Amino acid sequence: MTRPPLDLTRLQILAFRRHVGALDERLPGGAGSLRRAAWAGLQDSMPRAALLSIHARVAGAEPSAWEDPSLVQIWGPRFSVFVVPERDRAVFSLGLLPEDAKGRRRAQDQADKLKAVLGGERKGLNEAGRALGVHPNIFRYAAATGTVLIRWDGARRPDVWTVPAPQADPGDARLELGRRYLHVYGPATPGSFSRWSGIGARPAMAVFEALRGSLVAVRTPIGQKWILAQDEAAMRAAASPPAPARLLPSGDAYFLLQGADRDLLIPDPGQRQALWTPRVWPGAVLVGGEIAGTWRRAGPVLAVTPWRELSPTERDAVAAEAESMPLPGIDKPIAVRWD
Repeated sequence: MTRPPLDLTRLQILAFRRHVGALDERLPGGAGSLRRAAWAGLQDSMPRAALLSIHARVAGAEPSAWEDPSLVQIWGPRFSVFVVPERDRAVFSLGLLPEDAKGRRRAQDQADKLKAVLGGERKGLNEAGRALGVHPNIFRYAAATGTVLIRWDGARRPDVWTVPAPQADPGDARLELGRRYLHVYGPATPGSFSRWSGIGARPAMAVFEALRGSLVAVRTPIGQKWILAQDEAAMRAAASPPAPARLLPSGDAYFLLQGADRDLLIPDPGQRQALWTPRVWPGAVLVGGEIAGTWRRAGPVLAVTPWRELSPTERDAVAAEAESMPLPGIDKPIAVRWD
């Protein structure tokens, strides 16, 4: 007899995502906590976004936390800059390797060319492009081979170097990428996985089909979706007390969503437009477990735009988060400006 789908409420889903994302209570410092914080990767397309995502999840994060030896910076899902655990490099590279022969040849060809022009050295991406007479962005295709690491500080194109290919099967890596997406972003669908990862709709569907035996169907306010069977107990569990406040950077995993998943997170259409803007997204102000506004920073000043009247205690919690941001190059405490 087929088991009926599990019914989940919006509050259950958001509480689960906060729990697995370590947003209710920070993890202790250390490589293990950094790996958990980066379980589905930390998008770093805005300068030092990954650092601030770590700060929101790991206690005592220093300005150099994103450069911990246990982490590496790569072009990951959708060719965006990501910080991922070094030991999981295969998941976020080989897991994105195209399935078709033409796509794999292009990835390997660009990887071979990049390796040859670098000659075992670390060089600027522009320099590598000039040496071969190509636009440097073409080397992003090589990232799916797992042999390319980068260091990008936001001011210019990254430095790039090559490393040995991971010893992993691309198919296994893709299944693990699907599991990690389901754990951090679940409940999910093949379509949402396809949009997040950048792989096509058919490969994403194939991943869900391969994982079907370890998935549980659920009904949510925005339709039927899937979760990992191992996450069912946590999804059903009572919610943990939410943190007073967290400041999530642009592109943070908690709101790196598309389509109806945005409606679930933020029901108000005007507020959705304020967070997911057509250009660079602002950061999100998480207060008491709900996104309650946006923030942007210019130097030592953090401009916060709340969507509701915050109590003095809530404002103090937001200010404390701002003041604790481990940003490099800021020689004075971050001051909050309420807009």
